[in-house]
Amino acid sequence: MKRLDVRRLALGAAAPVIAIVVSLLITSVILLLAGDPVGAVWAQFFKAPLPRQVVAIVNEATVLYLSAIAVAIGFKMNLFNIGVDGQYRVASFAAAVFAGQHWLPGWLNILVSIVIAMLSGAIWAGIAGLLKVGRGVSEVISTIMLNYIATYLVAYLLKGAAVKVEGSNATSTRVLQEDSRVPGISLDGVIATPDKIYGLVLLAILVGFLYWFILGKTRFGFDLRATGRSETAAVASGVKVKRMVLYSMLLSGAAAGLVGMPLLFGQDYAYGDTVQAGLGFAGIAVALLGRNNPVGIAFAALLWGYLNQLSNGLQISAGVSDRLVLIIQGIIVLSVVIAYELVRRAGLRMEQRRVAAQLAAQRTSHQPKEVAA
Repeated sequence: MKRLDVRRLALGAAAPVIAIVVSLLITSVILLLAGDPVGAVWAQFFKAPLPRQVVAIVNEATVLYLSAIAVAIGFKMNLFNIGVDGQYRVASFAAAVFAGQHWLPGWLNILVSIVIAMLSGAIWAGIAGLLKVGRGVSEVISTIMLNYIATYLVAYLLKGAAVKVEGSNATSTRVLQEDSRVPGISLDGVIATPDKIYGLVLLAILVGFLYWFILGKTRFGFDLRATGRSETAAVASGVKVKRMVLYSMLLSGAAAGLVGMPLLFGQDYAYGDTVQAGLGFAGIAVALLGRNNPVGIAFAALLWGYLNQLSNGLQISAGVSDRLVLIIQGIIVLSVVIAYELVRRAGLRMEQRRVAAQLAAQRTSHQPKEVAA
C-alpha cells in the first residue's frame, strides 16, 4: 500500500514537472529562432523576486485562485464555465454600488457586499445553467455570450452610477470609506517591504477549504462528481442530473463573484473602467495546471503570479517584450494537457501490470503440488 501511494504521488508530480520542462525547452527554441537572448530571458525569470514582488505575487495569486476555484467547480461536473470573467464583473459592480452607499456600518457593510457579489455571480451563471437544463444550450456558447453582455451591460450601468472625482478622468463608482476597507496583512517582519498582502487572502483560503470539503467529503459533492463522470450511472443512483447541473453553475458563479472582492476592498476601493480584465480566462489555465485540486491550484496560481511579475523586467534586462510570458503560459497549459494524458496512460499500464502479477501469483499459489513418487 505504501509503495502504491508513493507511486501515485510520483505520477501526480510527474505531469506538472514534465509540462514545465517541456515549456522551457519549447520557449527556448522559439527564442533562438527569433534571435532573442535565451540566457538573459531565463536569468530574468529565475532570479529571486524582490520583496515588493513577493507581495505582488501573493496578491495576484489570491485573485487567480478564486477564479480557478470557480472554474474547477464546473470542471468537476464536466461543465466548462467560460463565463467567470463576466460573472465577476457583474458581481464586483453590484458589490461596489451597494458598498459605496454605506447604508451599513464597517464590517457589516463588507460582509453584506460580499454576499451580494456571490448572489450576483450565481444569478448571472444561473442564466447559462437554465439554458443548459431547459433548452440544451451548450454552456460554453452561452457563457461566452454572457461575457460580452456583462461587459457592455456593466459599462452602460457604470455611466449612471459613476461619481465624478475632481482631477481625474477615471469613471468609477463611489469610493469606499475607510471603515469599509479590509486592511492588508503586513510582512514587514518577514521581508523588508511596506507593501501588504490583501486581507481577503483569508477568504481565498476559506473558499479553498470549502471547495475541498463540500466536493470531497459530502453527499452533495459525491453526487456532483458522479454526475460529471457518468450521467447514466448518476441517474441509476437516483441523482437528478438537471438539478445538479443547475446547482453546479450556481456554485461556480457564486465563487466567481468573489474574484473581484480582494481588489475592491483591498486595493481599488471602487469599481471603474480600469477594472482588471482576463481574470476569468486566466483562472481556466490555473485550474487546468492545478488539476482541479485546491492545493495544486494554489501552486499554479503562485506560478502564474510569479511569471507575470518577473516578466515586467524583460524589456530592460533582456530587450524582449513582456508579452513573452503569455507564450510561456500558453505552452505550459498545452504541455499540461498532454503531460497529464501521458501520465494517466502510464499509470493505467502500471496498474494493469500490477493486477496481472497479483492474479498470476494467486494462480500459482492455488495450483496442487505434485505428489512425489
